[in-house]
Amino acid sequence: MDERSPSRIGILETGRPPEALNRHGSYPEMFERLLGPDFACTSYPVLDDVFPERVDEMEGWLVTGSRFGAYDPEPWIRRLEGFLRDALAARVPVVGICFGHQVLASALGARVEKAAAGWGVGPHRYDILERPGWMAEAGDAFTLNAMHQDQVLDMPPGARLVASSDFCPIAALAYGDHAISFQAHPEYDNAFERELIEMRRGSRIPEERADPALAALRDGGGDAGVAPDGPRVAEWIKRFFRASAAHQ
Repeated sequence: MDERSPSRIGILETGRPPEALNRHGSYPEMFERLLGPDFACTSYPVLDDVFPERVDEMEGWLVTGSRFGAYDPEPWIRRLEGFLRDALAARVPVVGICFGHQVLASALGARVEKAAAGWGVGPHRYDILERPGWMAEAGDAFTLNAMHQDQVLDMPPGARLVASSDFCPIAALAYGDHAISFQAHPEYDNAFERELIEMRRGSRIPEERADPALAALRDGGGDAGVAPDGPRVAEWIKRFFRASAAHQ
């Protein structure tokens, strides 16, 4: 990796926000803001079956969230799983967020299903169980905005459990030195999270889950706030990409 130029990261776009929330930007745009100017991002709308030609086309890959499940029968999801396996075999760094966390685990043999616990929304706290080098000075826990019904239900072969909660036991994973994933969303600020919960309240998300989450968002600074530890997790992701690129 050339320290004089931005690192080239490919964002594998697996979903899009509701049209009513377009003012917040696309998921790739949210991640570009999160990563900042040290990373030159190129988006690949894999949900439209638009894939990179090679796994080494970029210095790293980031898989976004999605309304789809990793278990859904769409051909592009199976193709994505194959791409991720090939990227890991080539030791190209991969980061998965929410659906990205799930599809990476699924690609490597783990079960992903709708969890008996139901919807996880709003700020969630996760206990840190292991501190890889990219999580230096991480503390004991972190808090991010969550938005998911599916969960990874068992450990993929060779993965290490990095973070957990009672609600989501497999909340963050590391795969050797070349892949990491988080169930929650460092890219979701409080305004986007609130509007998404309000939009889904009573239809997709039960009111008894939505209302405490909305109250927690208000208590955490309202729309002026960001995902509580979003910037901190963003720094971990950036350190991971830099450290992994150095080992390529």
